This record gives sequence, structure tokens and C-alpha cells, in this order.
Amino acid sequence: MKQRTRKLVGTVVILVFVCVYALVAMALAQGRITEAPKLVQTVAYVVLGLAWVLPLLPLIKWMERKDS
Repeated sequence: MKQRTRKLVGTVVILVFVCVYALVAMALAQGRITEAPKLVQTVAYVVLGLAWVLPLLPLIKWMERKDS
């Protein structure tokens, strides 16, 4: 697969994943996190805000791979 095609596929997958992840993160944030102490809330929001990056790193590396 050419790099251009991989980038297109990867972009679509990233957009879908981020939309779904945002809905899940919002649902989690509206749950018990609102009743937690402020420090726990802050840590939870930071983790939820950055956790989407880790599953997408392999996809981004795959997208950036040179054509063989």
C-alpha cells in the first residue's frame, strides 16, 4: 500500500476513533469522577485527555512508513 493511501485510511480511522473516544470519555467524566475530590478529578481529566494518543501511536507510525 502506498504511503498516500495509508495516510488516507489512517486519517479516517483516527477521526472515527477520536469521535468514539470523546463520547466514552465524556460518559466517564459524568460518572463518579464528578463526586471525587478535586485532585482526583484533575488527574482523571488529564489521563482521559491524553489517553487517546497511546492506542493511535502504532497507527501513526504505520501511516508514516515509507513505501517499500
